[in-house]
Order: sequence, then structure tokens, then C-alpha cells
Amino acid sequence: MHVVATAGHVDHGKSTLVRALTGRDPDRFAEEKRRGLTIDLGFAWTELPGAGPVALVDVPGHERFVPTMLAGAGPVPATLFVVAADGGWMPQSAEHLAALDALGVRHGLLVVTRADLADPAPATERALAELARTSLGRVPAVACSAVTGQGLDEVRAALARLLAALPVPRAEAPVRLWVDRSFTVKGAGTVVTGTLGAGGVAVGDELELRGTRVRVRSVQSLEAEVERATALARVALNLRGVDRSDVRRGDALLTPGTHVHTDVVDVRLPAGEEGRQDAGQLVVHVGSAAVPARVRPLGADGDDALLRLQLAQPLPLRLGDRLLLRDPARHVVLGGATALDVRPPALRRRGAAAARAAQLSLLRGEPDEASELRRRQLVRAPLLRAMGVPVRSRPVAGDWYADPAHWARLGPALLEAVRAHRAAHPLQPGPSLEEARRTLGLPDRALVEALVAPPLRLADGRVVERTDTLPPAVERAVEAVLADLARQPFAAPDVERLRELRLGRTELAAAVRAGRLERVADGLVLAPGYRQRAADLLARLPQPFATADARRALGTSRRVAVPLLEELDRTGITRRGLDDRRTVTTGQGR
Repeated sequence: MHVVATAGHVDHGKSTLVRALTGRDPDRFAEEKRRGLTIDLGFAWTELPGAGPVALVDVPGHERFVPTMLAGAGPVPATLFVVAADGGWMPQSAEHLAALDALGVRHGLLVVTRADLADPAPATERALAELARTSLGRVPAVACSAVTGQGLDEVRAALARLLAALPVPRAEAPVRLWVDRSFTVKGAGTVVTGTLGAGGVAVGDELELRGTRVRVRSVQSLEAEVERATALARVALNLRGVDRSDVRRGDALLTPGTHVHTDVVDVRLPAGEEGRQDAGQLVVHVGSAAVPARVRPLGADGDDALLRLQLAQPLPLRLGDRLLLRDPARHVVLGGATALDVRPPALRRRGAAAARAAQLSLLRGEPDEASELRRRQLVRAPLLRAMGVPVRSRPVAGDWYADPAHWARLGPALLEAVRAHRAAHPLQPGPSLEEARRTLGLPDRALVEALVAPPLRLADGRVVERTDTLPPAVERAVEAVLADLARQPFAAPDVERLRELRLGRTELAAAVRAGRLERVADGLVLAPGYRQRAADLLARLPQPFATADARRALGTSRRVAVPLLEELDRTGITRRGLDDRRTVTTGQGR
């Protein structure tokens, strides 16, 4: 299916043309029929030879209904621009064209109607010249009369050629269905309609509506039930568990996790757009949404303006989205802005706006992994996906991605932080993961863990650097302990001896980390290699042996023998039997 918006004409001529082409009346309200004025969006469709089904979205022409016009035209990629031969180019024609240009619509067909009432040539010449100066460029033109039927076949043929040249929508793309109507069907519940511009929707799909998950109960396209509709198409979705009051025009149904809901967006407004420097209150149009916004100028890039928009309510946006800016007080379309950043940083410091403008001047709104990583330095995969950034690199930790240059700087910074911590706290092993995270300004401790590399290591939740250096006083005390152990290897220093040498818990832990002593149990240390020495002595005993036998063989007290044997059990050097007797398992026993 193809979808085309009919625009350009202020009176009922568009609706008359749509009726003549499709045989269906797009005007739904009695007031529209009575006044001959399109008030709300109208919809009709037909089958074109060589093009298949085509849906026409008839938008209002009067200046009072410009927001409604934009709601219908915003999601549609092509336009049927209608001008009356007897009316010629009108202010509303210019306003519609400015909106289409701001939306970046590049495909169109000019239809000059009422050719039975006036020579269509002057109106055609003027309209083609006006269209040529916009994103539509040079378009084909056809004159016709919806009343006499003159030229209608030519309109259908030209429309079929236009549709054949349209780019094919991405069927695998995420869904963002802008709602243009919502209503209740008796016995079915809430139904919403919109133009499906990309992706596909099937019965049973789960979509996101303002952060809430909703289920699609049924799908219709051109009033026919279908299991799945793919872009480009007009669709009606029956939603399960959604009240009519919960959804309105301007809402969007989304593939979950694929768009950023944001009320702040930084944009580029092209050169030459009228009134672009004006700060204050504007209306931002995207899809079928119209949201008031405050504008903060950030700076300029050549003739382009770089702006920050503070939206009155969040919108689901992605990088590169086209946003139409309109001044409702002056009935002026300021132009089409491109979203450069949908999750911008706060601007709190003096000069922050100018610095931000310098960053934005490098961007054109094209999602790029390298560019986003360079700007954000660290970012999680869900945000990259939601912004529409294709990711090809590997995460550095969990779902975290990093700018390679920034990541390369963090490793040496962590080593420096560990050494600074050791200088300030010589008896502590190193900063905790949380302390290191805060020092480096990282958002997640997992990033600190990923940065740990030799000579750094993780030990008991801390980042430590392997070193043999101890403070001089501690080194002297350890030397005294080692001298004692050289005489009696298993006579571990008791509390009194440790107090005499001023070796507390912290000092002993530092000596153990330095490899100068080995921990047997809490407050109990021996010289390095004690396990093998104990195994050699215990292997000479008749096997199995009792704790008292081990105590005598090692020349130590029960205070030391019991935790030492438990450590040998834990490390597999000895095996404890049911009778509390042990056997050396290293092959050295009898």
C-alpha cells in the first residue's frame, strides 16, 4: 500500500478531487459537508493500476487548522499538492508548502483542479515555481476537473508513477505509529489509527504507549482484518487493556526500547529560516504530535542556528528526527529542525551554551556509533539503541560501551588512583571498588572491575597493586617475627608479642599482601611456605595421626596446631577422618 497526503488547497476542492479519484467521501462530519470546508483529517483509498492500493489523507486547508494538517501530513512521505485553476496560488498554499518543506517531504505531484472553470496554465506555472524552491523540487503537474472528469485518468497515471518511484520502507525497522485518531468500538474497545511509516504490526504484538506496554488485539488496513500490516500503510489497531481516555492524537505506539522519551532536545535549524533567532514559546510538530516548547539559542554553525528545545511534555524521538517549528502567534512556520541530541547534558556553568554549540556544530543528525561514543565517552547499549545508533563494537563491561580513547585513558588513571590511595593510607590494601568508581567519576563499579589489569588486581572487593614494599617500622617488626619463626617455625607470635612489636590487624594484613608473612587464621601468621614445611614433618608420623601428635611434631601449641591443621585440610594437604585423625595426602606419608 502507498499513503499520500492531499494538501495545498483552502476550500473543498481537495475533498472533491479525493471523492472523484476514490469514490469515497473523506469528509466525515456534517459540519464539513454543510460548510464545504475540511475541518478534520479525512481518509479514502482506491486501487491504482500499476501501483496497487493507495490511501489518501485529506488534510484541512484553512489556517485555523494547521496543527490538524500537520498531524496528517507529518508521517506521510508524499503529497498530492492541489491548487485551483480559478483560485491560483493562495496564502494557505504557501503555508502548506512551507510545512511540507520543513518536514522534508521530497515526493509530490501537483494537481491543478477546476480546469473546467479557468485556464490552468497560470496557476500551474506559479505553483511549479513555488514548489521548485522547496524540498519537493521539480514535480510533475496535471490539470483536471473533478466535476467533468477531465484529466482524472492522467492524475491516476501520474500518481501511479510517483508511487512507483518512492523508496521502499524498511520492514525490519522499529515501529513508531503516530496516532491521528482514537475511538471506541462497541464490543471491541479502544481503536487507534495512523500511518505506519516503517516496520510492521501483527496481532498479538506488544507495543509501548507513553512508557506502558499494550497488546494489539486486532489489525485492520483499509477496513479489512489482517494478521500483519507492514509499512507503508494506513492501519487501525484494536488495543487490549487501553481506555479511550488513555490515548489521543499525538501519542505514538512504539516498538519497546527503540525511542528516547525526552522533553529536552538539541537541534539544528537550517540557514534562512524566518524568525529562527527568536527565543520564547513555539510549537514543535513531529508525526501527529504538537507540543509547546521554550527555545534557548545555543549558538550558530555558519548560518545554521543551534537551539535547545524544552518541550512541555516528553516525545519519543531518535537522532536525525525532523521537527517542524511553528510560531502560532504569527502563523509562521519557522522551519524544519534536525534532532542532534535527544539526551543532551544540562547546561549549568557560565559558557556552557557556547561550549555545547561547538560540540553540536560537528553533528548533522546522522546516527553514528563513533560520534556518540566520542561525545558521551561511556554509554549503555539500551540508550544507543533507543537513539537509533547502530552498534558494531564490543561492550567494555556488561552493556557499557566506551569511546576507545577515553577507555585507554582510564586504565592509567585507575593505577594512579590506587597509588595515591596507598600513599595516603600505606597500611590499607587499596581503594574499594566504590571508592575507585567515585575517584574516576564512573557510573558503574563494573567499569572499574573491567579496568583492572596487571599490575593491579582485585582482592576482597578492593583494587590493589602487588608490591613488596612496607613502611620501615612495619618492615622492622616483620623481620623480628621472621627471626622468631626461623628458630621455631610453628611458634606463631601471640597477642603479647604482636602488641610488643606494634603489629595490629592492619599491619599484619599489609605484611600478608606483601608476601612477607602468610595468614593461617585471624591474628595468626607464620613464615611463607609453612604448609609445605608442616606437610614434610607430618608425613613422618604414623598415619593417621591425632592432633596431639601433630602438635608435638611441629613443636607448637594447640592454639596454633588446630587452625593450622584446619588450613591443611582446606588446601587438601591432609584429610580428616571420622575419628578426627588425619592422613597426609601429598604422597609423603607412610
